[in-house]
Amino acid sequence: MIFSQSFRNIGLLVGGGVLFWGATALWSYQAESKTVQSRPVTEASSLSSDELRTIQVFEQHSVSVVYISTTQRVVDLWTRNVSERPSGTGTGFVWDNNGHIVTNYHVVSGHRSAKVRLSDQRIFDADLVGASPEHDLAVLKLRDNKNIPPPVKIGSSHDLKVGQKVLAIGNPFGLDHTLTTGVVSALDRSIDDSDSTMDNLIQTDAAINPGNSGGPLLDSSGRVIGVNVAIYSPSGASAGIGFALPVDTVNRVIPKLVQHGRYIRPILGITLNDDVSSQVSERLATKGILVLRVQPGSPADKAGIQGTQLTTNDDLLLGDVIQSIDGKVVEKSRDLTEIMDNYQLNDVVTVSLLRNGSQAVDVKIKLTLQR
Repeated sequence: MIFSQSFRNIGLLVGGGVLFWGATALWSYQAESKTVQSRPVTEASSLSSDELRTIQVFEQHSVSVVYISTTQRVVDLWTRNVSERPSGTGTGFVWDNNGHIVTNYHVVSGHRSAKVRLSDQRIFDADLVGASPEHDLAVLKLRDNKNIPPPVKIGSSHDLKVGQKVLAIGNPFGLDHTLTTGVVSALDRSIDDSDSTMDNLIQTDAAINPGNSGGPLLDSSGRVIGVNVAIYSPSGASAGIGFALPVDTVNRVIPKLVQHGRYIRPILGITLNDDVSSQVSERLATKGILVLRVQPGSPADKAGIQGTQLTTNDDLLLGDVIQSIDGKVVEKSRDLTEIMDNYQLNDVVTVSLLRNGSQAVDVKIKLTLQR
């Protein structure tokens, strides 16, 4: 590169007149005659087996992940014209060959229909066919299910290990098919919001952001092991703590939503209170939940389970204390809920309880469904 300096009289013209005269140095640039070549490209090393596996999982299974958007109708007060405006977005995935799409309930809450965009950018209208707010799960059904992507592969979550690799595919901030990876950070987590408590969640450090909700959490084999549901973040962005519903729960709930439109679980027909149960357990030096009331005609009533009663002398006669069901320990009402989720109509369970504060009793109960 060669720079040369020269002096010339330079005039600055303003409105046709000379404002300033002076000798000013000009620098000129002359390119060297030698041509500058591009840097040689360094050959890439072979991708690791882990990278290749991640790429394969994403390419094979991202086609079954969809983008979900909802709209709301808005009326112009002046013209009375009705228009649709975006309301919310999220992620979902193809559940079966019948066009059912699984997502989070909070993605479609308050809506009876939604738009579903596939990876090839085709947009389908879909209707809400079932929802379970307590599990934060919902099912949409495409009005046209021709030539849709294949359903996802379902794995299991009961055998997950902390430290195993996971992959999350979703549409964070509306960005199409984004892949993040991480590991299972913890199991059996619980989170509370203003309305309910969600238990038995998978915690992961795979980046999950707004818009990822309802998307699949995959293992290294490409099987769905969870549904991304929430993040812990004071700022609203991913902070390395995300949560997913375990697929064992999803695989139990979704068929009921498709069939009944809502989640129906078998019941015993009893009323409980964790605070009262805790006080009674401490007093009796045992674990379990106290039966406060038995619904007339319920399975518990037919099996002879006794509720707590107030005598004519205003004395409290404690009811039965349920300690386990089919050998599964019950300490809180949510334990009972999770256990009952595993049973179907007309299943018979063995309830182990403590009667009169000291007598161990086993009772067999035939379950009916919650209505």
